[in-house]
Amino acid sequence: MPGAGTDKTKEWIAGRGPVIVLVEPQLAENIGAVARAMGNFALSELRLVKPRDGWPNPGATRTASGADRILEEAKLYETLADAITDCTLVIAATARQHDQIKEVVGPEQAARDLYPHVEAGNKAALVFGRERNGLEVHEVGLADKILTMPINPAFASLNLAQAVIICAYEFYKLRSDNALPFVTPNFSPPAPKAKFEAFFGNLVTELERHEFFRPPEKRENMIVNLRNIFLRLQPTEQDMQTLHGVVRTLAQGSKGPATGGILRGGEAELLRELLNRQGAEVASGTAPGRGLARLLRRNPTELERNLWKALTNDKRFAGQFKRNVPVGPHVADFLAQPLRLVLEIVPVDESSELREAREAKRAWLSARNYKIVEINSQERELEALLARIERAVQS
Repeated sequence: MPGAGTDKTKEWIAGRGPVIVLVEPQLAENIGAVARAMGNFALSELRLVKPRDGWPNPGATRTASGADRILEEAKLYETLADAITDCTLVIAATARQHDQIKEVVGPEQAARDLYPHVEAGNKAALVFGRERNGLEVHEVGLADKILTMPINPAFASLNLAQAVIICAYEFYKLRSDNALPFVTPNFSPPAPKAKFEAFFGNLVTELERHEFFRPPEKRENMIVNLRNIFLRLQPTEQDMQTLHGVVRTLAQGSKGPATGGILRGGEAELLRELLNRQGAEVASGTAPGRGLARLLRRNPTELERNLWKALTNDKRFAGQFKRNVPVGPHVADFLAQPLRLVLEIVPVDESSELREAREAKRAWLSARNYKIVEINSQERELEALLARIERAVQS
């Protein structure tokens, strides 16, 4: 699976580009970071001149972050002159003025100089010096041009990989014609005016119904302002569907999502009490009874919500239980029909009337070979509860 920007399923780009030459790099970790920067912008050829801590070095691999192939193919040289012997254009990067009569370019101009050169099949090199003191005068003297950067003159020392990545970025930007790897997705076409007007007409109707346009003499200007707000968004067809839904929900009220919405306050508890007390009189198998069961599903208690989540995430019970299901004249809090198992949540302060109704319900279920697990409504130890349910299943 791709990580943060690294996708091994895609082809590694390795086109023509300048050679990166590091002169006497001091830290292997910096060499690895340079390789990572090169990989980011499709540069593949790394040359090392007398790295201080020897080569190869495992410290480089740690910071290369997957750019191992660049490290594995890196070439080792004794002198800078040896490293650039096959190059016909060499640009030396330095933050210091060396008083040499050479053209001085920035990263962007360096890329423009390098690009046609390497595209023609010639070798070119970007040379970077030591972390501590950069390139020596005689090393800069080997270059055709000097590269420096617009940078704070009081703090001009860049990390080695930072310097490389700026140059690599400018070259790759030119080579790729500044193309981005992905663009804004277009999942939905722009909304036609007919759909926009249908939405806007519905919005105005509902706003008028709630007396939004006050005072009346400002109504037309308010409508024009509202229209312009939405038109500036340049809505898509999907936007129109979503906004239609927003207006409809605000106008008609919530329809009862799984976490509740229709029943307010203690209404859900009153409904549960009614079902438990009335039993057969409610006739849960009828259409009204099924509707009441759906209301309960939309308004779970905290225990029901937590228990449902635990049951659906537990491999022992996943897919076997349903919530608030009509069973004959009753509504079971949780039912596993294949297991003939019912989970009943019992209120702590259950009245004698409710207790009698529950016992009658229990007798009805037991007579039909249902096993029943009673759960205290203040139960919090879900692991212990799941273990008890498992014992009931196996009994």
